[in-house]
Order: sequence, then C-alpha cells, then structure tokens
Amino acid sequence: MNRFKISLKLVALLLIGFSSIATIETDHNKYFEISKNIEIFTNAYKEINTYYVDDLDPGKLMRIGLDAMLEHLDPFTNYISETEIEGFRYITDGKYNGIGAMILKIDDYVTITEPYDDCPAQKAGLKAGDIILAVDGKSAEGKSTDDVRAILKGFPGTEVQLKIRRPGETKDMDITLVRDEVIVPNVPYSGMVSDEVGYVALTTFTRNAGKNVGDAIKKLKADNPKMKGVIFDLRGNGGGLLTEAVNVSNVFIPKGEMVVTTKGKVADWDRSFKTLNKSIDEQVPLVVLIDKGSASASEIVSGVIQDLDRGVLIGQRSYGKGLVQNTRDVGYNSKVKMTTAKYYIPSGRCIQGVSYEDGEPIDIPDSLRTVFKTRSGRTVLDGGGVKPDILVTEHNDIPVIKDILRKHKIFEYATEYTLKHSQIDSVDLFKFEDFDDFVSFLQKKNFKYETKSEKALEKLGKIADKEGFAEVFKMDLKTIQNKIDEEKKNELYENKEAIISLIEKEIASRYYFQKGRIQIGLRNDQEIKEALEIFKDENRYRALLARQ
Repeated sequence: MNRFKISLKLVALLLIGFSSIATIETDHNKYFEISKNIEIFTNAYKEINTYYVDDLDPGKLMRIGLDAMLEHLDPFTNYISETEIEGFRYITDGKYNGIGAMILKIDDYVTITEPYDDCPAQKAGLKAGDIILAVDGKSAEGKSTDDVRAILKGFPGTEVQLKIRRPGETKDMDITLVRDEVIVPNVPYSGMVSDEVGYVALTTFTRNAGKNVGDAIKKLKADNPKMKGVIFDLRGNGGGLLTEAVNVSNVFIPKGEMVVTTKGKVADWDRSFKTLNKSIDEQVPLVVLIDKGSASASEIVSGVIQDLDRGVLIGQRSYGKGLVQNTRDVGYNSKVKMTTAKYYIPSGRCIQGVSYEDGEPIDIPDSLRTVFKTRSGRTVLDGGGVKPDILVTEHNDIPVIKDILRKHKIFEYATEYTLKHSQIDSVDLFKFEDFDDFVSFLQKKNFKYETKSEKALEKLGKIADKEGFAEVFKMDLKTIQNKIDEEKKNELYENKEAIISLIEKEIASRYYFQKGRIQIGLRNDQEIKEALEIFKDENRYRALLARQ
C-alpha cells in the first residue's frame, strides 16, 4: 500500500516535471520568436532608413510601423508619443495645457467649433466658426485636426500666433493667445427639469467624477426638499477612469456592493472593485440616460444600475466597450495604452462587442447574446453594449438629419445666425422660430443628400443598361426618382421639431457655451420627456424594475 502511494507520488512528480519542462520549452520558443522578429524588424528599419532612395523621417517611419502593428488588435490599444501626452492627461485628469477650444476640420481648414468659457481662446476673442489659416506663421491648409491640436497645446505662459478668417469679416485677423492650463468640468450642468425631478450630466470619468456627481446630488436635495427623482445623463460619455466608475456608482448604491471584476491574461492583475463609502442616496427614484456614445465606464455605471435594479435605463443601446486599458512606459516619455483585461458587471455579463468595422462595434443580434439575470430576476444580455429598459429612437439616425450633421450645415447656419444677432434671450426664453430661413440656407448651400433607395435605384439602372433593358425601365426609374425627390422635400418638414432642437442647441452654445447647449437641449429632449412620464407613474417605474 505504501509502495503504491509512493509510486503515485513519483508519477505525479514526473508529470509535473514534464509539464514544467513543456512550459519552459514553450516559453523559450515564444521568447526566441520575439527576439528573432525584433532583430528582423530592427535590421529592416536600419536598411530602409540607410538606402531608400528618398530621405526619410525615422520617427515618422517608426510611428507608422507601430500604428500598423497595433491596428490589428482592438481599437483601444494605441501608442502615445511624447507630443500626445497632453491629450492623454486630459482623458485622465480632465485638464491639459493649451488654448481651451474644440476644433474640427471642415473642408480644407481646421475650424474652431466651441471655445471653452473663461479659457485662453475665449479670452482672446476666438469664436465658433473661426477658420484657422495659419499657426505661428505656417499655413494650416490641408492640416488634420490632430496636426493643429498638437501645435496648439503647450506649456502655460507660452504664446501661439493664429491667423483667423471669420465668416462675415472682409479681412483676416492675427490673434495672439497665451496658453494656460485648461480644466474641463466633468459635471458641466446640474439643475431641476421640473418641480420634483433633478438632472445631472456627466461628460467624462476624469478624476473626482464621483465626488462631483455626489456634490451635485447633495445640492439638488438641499435646494429642492421635494425632489422625487433624478435623471442621470451619460449620453455621449466615452468613459475614463475605472476607479471613478466605482465612485460614481457608489453615489447611488450602498457600501460593500460589487461593481466590477476585471479578468485578463495575467492572473495577478485580476481585480474586483466594491463600493467603499456610504452612498449619497440609494432610495431616490433614478433614470439613467444612455446612447451609442456611452462607452466603457459609462457602461459599467449604467450596467450596475440595471443589474442591481437600482434605476431605469432610457435611450439607445450603448457602445459596447467591455475592455480595460492600462499604460506602460516605453521610454522617452512615450507610452503604450493597451487592453489588459475584460470587465464583468454584477450579473456576470461582459458587454464587449466581439468585432469591429472601421473602428466601430458591429451590432450583435439579441439571439446571439447570452442571457444573464439582474438581482430581481430580470433578463439582461451580454455582448454589444447595455440595452436600455426603454428604447427611444435617436433623431440623429434619421437619414436627412444625419447628412445635415455630417456636412456641418447646422454649425454653418449658427455661424451666420450669430453674425446677424449680437445677443439672444436667456436660455430659458430663447426659441428658434424661422425654420423656413434654415431651409432657404440649405438651398443656398446646394445641400443634397442621397438615400439608400437612390443608391439602389442607380445600381439597378446600371445593371439594366448592361443587360439591354435601359429603355424598358427608363420611365419607371424616372417615376420612382421623382417620388423619392418629392418625399425628400417633405422629410425636412416632417423632422422640423428635431432639427429645430439641434439648431437651438448650436445657437445657444455660441452665447452660453457648453452649459447653454445642455440647458436648452433639455427642453425638447425625448428621453427627458420619457423619464418625466415614468416619474409621474410610480407603478410603471416599479414594474420596469420587477421580475418579468
């Protein structure tokens, strides 16, 4: 018997030994492959840089190689060069050194789309719609948004010279800006949307997001003792710090609740995050607003609220980013931001989209998603984002509106509007009532958009021509096109209310900045209206959170 036990132990030790040897050999082979390929890459890089027919920029060449390598992973694994550190700092801290303005390339030049209130750009007199012709004496024509942004950022106290073309002005302007530390608030607005319902917007999960949301809720409660509900807006919030997702969740759920678990290849890095503090209010009825722009930390918070049946989610399915990124220093003040784990919310689900197209997650049908249960037993699904309890159609997905936004026509119209109006009423009173003027503006700008039906019709015409049926179908195709043209004319007026809402937000931002954009947007907001209806009907609110 003892010999049998000894034999078993010997067999076990031999198996462990063989397993260890196999592991060592596997690791050795892997490291040899890494070493070999690094040497091949280095040699190729050196030979190309030395003998290629034209002069090359070694840094640019290496950057192309790094980006190409990381491109084959997920969209969130990136190389961050020394010049891009300020942008990374903004993602984590909500501040950076620069001029304090949002910019976007429109046609051949980068344009100021929104100066931040009380920041260098606004203090120097820059306005939304200003076209950047040159930076520090060098032409900005054809430069990308990233190219210009990199130059505009810099140490506080340093100057940057811009040549600006302002619509409506006959002469270009030279403007000197003094860079400064720009702090962008992560809670740009909170207030009451009715006598009994409060509202808090969180735009990013930078440092102190949890504290700022908590402070906003405390103030709303103190100023409005009769408050019976809170709308928490995470629409367009692309995420940020994982720890702040826990802190924000903790505002509404008690101490000791599991919020998220991370699991990756390196087991030692797997972690679980629980709430650490007493909640601000775990009883007040809660509605969380999400859309396809709500990602990462936003999905953790909204998913936790749903999994714990703490509140009702309204809007559109979220982005679907269930991945955790960490940064690793790679020398010379550069970093690699890489995906190191997936996160799992209390029900056990991961909301990560499984595949991407052009950097965007591909929608996963519900039939292909795994079923999980909330605390009360409601059915929820994994993969492809968080699905709200109440789905609301997004106006921005309507073809005509989508094309108007893509071609920046509302932005351009607001620029013209501000030239004619030195001021507008307060946000509470302002109303845009000249929709026909906007339609005339579109006609003046030769705005046209092509529907999917028209694209299909054009394709049918080409096929008919190849097959010799062009004359047979000619009149029929023309009749269909005429009907489409007629419907397109009506489509603007059919979506008048939604387009006016977008125009009002853009115009308000020109006079009252980001706070004004948010405030005026609440007035015509379909999700806000839906939330207010739910708060009026306590039985419906409770039914949405009960086991189905």
